[in-house]
Amino acid sequence: MKQYLETDNLYLFANGHLALEVALNALHMKGEVITTPFTHCSTIHAIVRNGLKPVFVDIRESDCTINPEYIEAAITENTAAIVATHVYGFICDVEAIEKIGHKYGLKVIYDAAHAFGVTYKGIGSANFGDASMFSTHATKVFHTIEGGIVAYKDRELFKELRHLVNFGFTSQDDIEYVGTNARMNEFEAVMGICNLEYIDGEIAKRKMVWDRYVERLSGIKGLRLIIPNSNLKWNYSYFPVFFDGYKETRDEIRLKLEKENIFARKYFYPIVNKAGCYNEDYGTADVPVAAHASECVLTLPMYAELTLQDVDYICDIIIR
Repeated sequence: MKQYLETDNLYLFANGHLALEVALNALHMKGEVITTPFTHCSTIHAIVRNGLKPVFVDIRESDCTINPEYIEAAITENTAAIVATHVYGFICDVEAIEKIGHKYGLKVIYDAAHAFGVTYKGIGSANFGDASMFSTHATKVFHTIEGGIVAYKDRELFKELRHLVNFGFTSQDDIEYVGTNARMNEFEAVMGICNLEYIDGEIAKRKMVWDRYVERLSGIKGLRLIIPNSNLKWNYSYFPVFFDGYKETRDEIRLKLEKENIFARKYFYPIVNKAGCYNEDYGTADVPVAAHASECVLTLPMYAELTLQDVDYICDIIIR
């Protein structure tokens, strides 16, 4: 795993959420965390469950990742960190984010749940920031049925992670940390070893599916696609389509597909600051790009065994 992700510092977890939550715990932060509302609720739950306050800033329309132009303006004397998500596996503007982090002495943590195996300018996605979390849930490009990984910069972090995942035990007789049970089990680990052998083939098959979607859906008025730039070696983890001024709404298309037993996701919807548990405190955050994206995005079925004939069938339903 270290070889594939091109980093020496990794720790395995029972799932991606616990991986992020424990990593934030190990970094010993207090105060505010600047983050994105266009992410899985798990990202924000991990922040809040560590007693930190999320501060939401908007995203870039081009790839739905956090917009660095808004980060600096959101920094206060209480800001402790930036938590950014590599949405759909598209790498954030890591140069700008980490420049800001260095300037203000902030920790930078990436939710890289979607970005397993992705490289940016030849650098593996595990090598950015102070820590990065990868999900190895069964829905991901690489999976261990359920699981998570944290890649980290400071090797000293290992000492805390190893205790925090095991209820805080430091020996059979001593409990020095308020820990949890976040260890990856043996069966998950074995599944990961088996699947790692096939990951490159998995990604290659996904690329063929992705290419066919692009061939069929690009250039259609009212449909917007995200095309990875040349700096990115991508993993083809998702195929998001934005129904923005199309002849039918996102929700109408989703229902048409569902009637044919094709299940597409409104991913991410709602944006997290509008979720029931956060709306009262954060619902008024000024994030119009994220709000618009969540209202018109649909991620289409995307997996290695999806046939090109099935892709054509899905596209026919959308465009007819």
